[in-house]
Amino acid sequence: MPPDLITLTPQGLWCEAGGFHIDPWEPVDRAVITHAHSDHARPGSASYLTSPSGAPLLRIRMGPGARVEPLAWGERLAVGAATVSLHPAGHVLGSCQVRVEAPGQASWLITGDYKLAPDATCEAWEPVRADVMLTESTFGLPIYHWAGERDVLAEINGWWAANREHGRTSMLLAYSLGKAQRVLAGLDPSIGPIGMHGAIHAMNDAYGAAGVILPAWVHANKETAGELRGAGLIVAPPSAAESTWARKFAGRGGMATGMASGWMAVRGRRRWRALDRGFVLSDHADWEGLNEAVRSSGAERIGVTHGYAAAFARWLRERGLETFVVPTRFEGEDAGEAPAAAAEAGAEPADGEVA
Repeated sequence: MPPDLITLTPQGLWCEAGGFHIDPWEPVDRAVITHAHSDHARPGSASYLTSPSGAPLLRIRMGPGARVEPLAWGERLAVGAATVSLHPAGHVLGSCQVRVEAPGQASWLITGDYKLAPDATCEAWEPVRADVMLTESTFGLPIYHWAGERDVLAEINGWWAANREHGRTSMLLAYSLGKAQRVLAGLDPSIGPIGMHGAIHAMNDAYGAAGVILPAWVHANKETAGELRGAGLIVAPPSAAESTWARKFAGRGGMATGMASGWMAVRGRRRWRALDRGFVLSDHADWEGLNEAVRSSGAERIGVTHGYAAAFARWLRERGLETFVVPTRFEGEDAGEAPAAAAEAGAEPADGEVA
């Protein structure tokens, strides 16, 4: 039996037949990138291959000197003795699943991060067939089940409107790439002005250039503080929550702080962050989505990584699939609280998880 087409090295996932890494952890000669989140896209590699809509976001993250090459959706590219194709993952704009094949070897599907739920701000997830699938498991426990996006966005708008009625400024914490744009696209600008933290501006511009429709927003800074104070909703990354930057917008009515994250489904997450409100909105697949993605791949051999890898691998193995756990050096922008959330849910953190 030939060796696996994809193996794990100190630099990350490696395809010897093609001479490239997928989402490498350290600088390499050639990297194929599933999406531009920092746990999947690391700086310093000689070249990067990614999707057409993911390329501008990757250039923002990697810097102007990075060599970023786009590959059209579904196009089969010969790389060494391997053939690579990219397929939408539905996680954030430009996020892709990487399918790799080579003569005489089982084909592989590296999903990266993905979700099956509809999202107007990115390409919809596509089922892809392969012999071996490597899936994430950020929310790989049955307790994670997402409500419809429309309902969650309606809750956010209702919370904002109620805050404005009481003269409070609303601040919604959301990751700067993907979640912030998804929330922004669902806000009702008739309620009041919308402000954006400076860390989100470049990502919004890239989404707009890709044709994603976003409502008007202003840079949340000292010049617009008077406009936003007591009436506006400000979208900011979680790191801005208790900063001096945030306090300038509180005003007489104070500040109401919420967060949009899948971790808001776990009891205690809102209290742990001292939030006024948590909204369960994730850019990762929930339990049903993970299982559907595995079924649709047709793969009989499943690798599991990120999040609750050991638990999800065990579940799939009990259902007749061959499984293996792939350790990861990094946890994603939406997975940073996984160990604490696991403890509250009564589950053990996954193998290889980083706190």
